[in-house]
Amino acid sequence: MPPTSMEFHTLTLGTWKAMLKACREAKLSIDIEQYIFQNDEIGSKFIEIFKQKVKSGVKVRMLIDMVGSQKFYSSGLPEELRELGVEIRFFNRISPWRIHNFTSWFFRNHKKTLIIDKTIAFTGGTGVGFHMADWRDTTARMQGEVTEEVWSAFQELWWFTEDRRIIPRIRGMRKTKQMRYFITNSPYHRKRFLYYVLMESLHSAQKSIYLTTPYFIPDRRLRRILRLAAQRGVDVKIIVPKLLDVPIVESASHSLFEGLLKNGVKIYKYQPRILHAKTAVVDGEWATFGSFNLDSLSFLYNFEANVATHEASVVQEINKHFHEDLAQSEEVTLEAWNKRGWTRRFQEILTTPFRGFL
Repeated sequence: MPPTSMEFHTLTLGTWKAMLKACREAKLSIDIEQYIFQNDEIGSKFIEIFKQKVKSGVKVRMLIDMVGSQKFYSSGLPEELRELGVEIRFFNRISPWRIHNFTSWFFRNHKKTLIIDKTIAFTGGTGVGFHMADWRDTTARMQGEVTEEVWSAFQELWWFTEDRRIIPRIRGMRKTKQMRYFITNSPYHRKRFLYYVLMESLHSAQKSIYLTTPYFIPDRRLRRILRLAAQRGVDVKIIVPKLLDVPIVESASHSLFEGLLKNGVKIYKYQPRILHAKTAVVDGEWATFGSFNLDSLSFLYNFEANVATHEASVVQEINKHFHEDLAQSEEVTLEAWNKRGWTRRFQEILTTPFRGFL
């Protein structure tokens, strides 16, 4: 059965409002999984609810990535919450003095999920940090079979995080199976389920491919799929942000534009605000959304998850969001792109050796 209901939120503030409301209404359990969780204007609201709920007997579990939430990790708050009864596990802990090392970017838990009473789930791209308040994102509140899959995926990484022995962890991940709606991606051999599902869907496109992503550094396989699709007449459109917060990632992304534009792929830059949504629609018949970026970190190194479905109502909603964003985006034409300065071109060339790690 498809999800019984799915309510979408496209702005971060609206998503937080819905998530907080669900947490306040929890009767049995709250399970939250976040790459970024900050104890700021918004994080503190979640924390206060968690404190109240655990006192009333609700089981509260927090699965937080250590690097993405380093300030929360290094504060005294986690221990305070544990003393109150909140269960907290930090994913892939590393030594504090390595926190700014380049290698700490890898093997992170980039998923964003919230499960209430095992019956309501949220997933998408929305983190918990007030600096994201005005971002354009895509997150959905869901019920039905998909919620069971979200909870199962949370449970798997919850136990994975606790066991620090590398061999049992690898063996445990080998047992992971592809789910029906909530498709995960893990940095283990033959566990890149979401990557393969996405590539297969794009490869089979006959009419249209509509992609929205904040980080666009496609690997060779994805670039080839997009070029060939455009060459055979498929309408290939990609929306990326006007500006990126990481200069090297922006340059690496830009270095790949020309080859795609020459082959008929259309690229647009979203103008109004920071774009953080990660969605795809193929032929108006299949769609996906979640935490998965179109870059090497998501393809190869991080733990990710998306909802992927043929359910007509979901596909129509994501497709509607795409075209609303497209109307607020500026097309990058090949003629204009070829006029960019040599300084920018040189910066793009310098990123070539690093694309596989960004």
